[in-house]
Amino acid sequence: MPLPPAPTKRAALLSPEAFRPSAASASANETDTTTESIVDNFAQPDTAPVAATASRSRKKTTPATAAPKRTTAKAAQTSTAKAAPEPAPTSAVVAKSAPSQPAAAATKATPVNKAKTRPTRSTGPKKMFVLDTNVLLHDPTSLFRFEEHDIFLPMIVLEELDGHKKGMTEVARNGRQVSRTLDALAAADGEDIVLGLKLNATGQRAANGKLYFQTSPLDYTLPSSLPQGKADNQILGVVEALRQQYAPREVVLVSKDINMRVKARALGLDAEDYQNDKTLEDGDLLYSGVLALATDFWSKAGKNVESWQSGAHTYYRVTSPQVAQMMINQFVYFEAPGEPSLYARVSEIRDKTAVLETLKDFGSQKNAVWGVNTRNREQNFAMNLLMDPEVDFVTLTGTAGTGKTLMALAAGLTQVLDERRYTEIIMTRATVSVGEDIGFLPGTEEEKMGPWMGALDDNLEFLAKGDGGNPGEWGRAATNELIRSRIKIKSMNFMRGRTFLNKYVIIDEAQNLTPKQMKTLITRAGPGTKIICMGNLAQIDTPYLTEGSSGLTYAVDKFKGWPHSGHITLARGERSRLADFASEVL
Repeated sequence: MPLPPAPTKRAALLSPEAFRPSAASASANETDTTTESIVDNFAQPDTAPVAATASRSRKKTTPATAAPKRTTAKAAQTSTAKAAPEPAPTSAVVAKSAPSQPAAAATKATPVNKAKTRPTRSTGPKKMFVLDTNVLLHDPTSLFRFEEHDIFLPMIVLEELDGHKKGMTEVARNGRQVSRTLDALAAADGEDIVLGLKLNATGQRAANGKLYFQTSPLDYTLPSSLPQGKADNQILGVVEALRQQYAPREVVLVSKDINMRVKARALGLDAEDYQNDKTLEDGDLLYSGVLALATDFWSKAGKNVESWQSGAHTYYRVTSPQVAQMMINQFVYFEAPGEPSLYARVSEIRDKTAVLETLKDFGSQKNAVWGVNTRNREQNFAMNLLMDPEVDFVTLTGTAGTGKTLMALAAGLTQVLDERRYTEIIMTRATVSVGEDIGFLPGTEEEKMGPWMGALDDNLEFLAKGDGGNPGEWGRAATNELIRSRIKIKSMNFMRGRTFLNKYVIIDEAQNLTPKQMKTLITRAGPGTKIICMGNLAQIDTPYLTEGSSGLTYAVDKFKGWPHSGHITLARGERSRLADFASEVL
């Protein structure tokens, strides 16, 4: 699976001319056949960042590297003033420092670099990213997510990793995985830790940069108001020392700690958040599972429409430019004044032709599911997914009161007790509290999970009463004890290694799960099992998780278009007028 791209690249402080090789270095580089050696000769010396003596000697002997050094003071000033550097003086410096050789030799080196460089890589100089400890603990594979750029690890980061490796928590497991990765890179054949370790030495082809460790003390000066013994301040000092030592090369601190990034920017250092854990940059871009057909859809596609009946469903084969926007199991609807409405699901796509399947109307009283009728368009879409045996994975998102838990439970009880499609309902959720923890809970696993399952109790009470409707044969005869005997409450802490056979699994409050936890839960599904993930992305309580990096967002984005999965974003609240108004204004 291809790795996500590196964090957003910033513009270099100097123009590209400042980093082009001079005629002397160009002729020397023509014998080089690797892209790495060409880039290193004019972008950055291929030495470890801590090897100050070696880098100084190369700067004295190579005219190409000496030229950008003369612009260091000016680059630092323009960076502080937030003004773009002027390319003209830089070009003059490069031209002045180049030996007197024919101009053709200087221009000949540029196409060599372009031919050797991959098209997807940036054409500017390689950056150096200094990783904070929380980035490695958050994503153990973050070392390989920076494409062609280099990575530097301060010694204090290794110390903090060593302090987090004990225990069975997710953080401890990530810390141990990072340590194993670093050991594998250092043990690769032909690698020298002083000159830098190739990140692709263990088979990670997307990472073409090098990994550097702090092998000697670095000289830096920080404000006296920052305590020198604190780990964060030591990392900031390393970033400052690297920036001074390797100017004008861009040195960027990557940290998940907001305050750390604020302090770095206050000191004039470049700092970025770790972006590769985010599935989406903006939560508004999340796949909704619903597509509104254009008002002129039938006028353009009506001439080539084929229709046929199969069972209780009607199928339409349509050809339209809007088919390019459709996905398998996506719901489409057509609503226009004076014309019949259409509510359908995309069952097949071939080029510009799609097959639309009409839906079952669960809003009708005769199609009630355990006494529950859908009250709006999106709820009817969701119920069609929940009741379809061919759909193995369903994700539901929406604000409070949109009916996610109620519909999932009603569909589960019908398919477990009435249709006998599944043997039992298994319900779990992330145990992340809104406020302060109340301490340890007594009893067995189910008794400990009881306080977290208030939503289950509330909805079961509603379903047992039937809300004035007809809950069906089983609904009238079954007692709460019988219903509860078919519902098992499990903790996510003990899910690893399990396999669910013919189960109806409900994962509530899934917005508080990380992508790794979501993968662990979904991969528990065995033959005949259906999994429903529900959550409200506006109510994330887990630290370091956002709408873009939540496990629920991750699952929705990765499963869209799969023929055996579906997603619906519920838009309208049906709990009460008070809850609806509170969701909008609070």
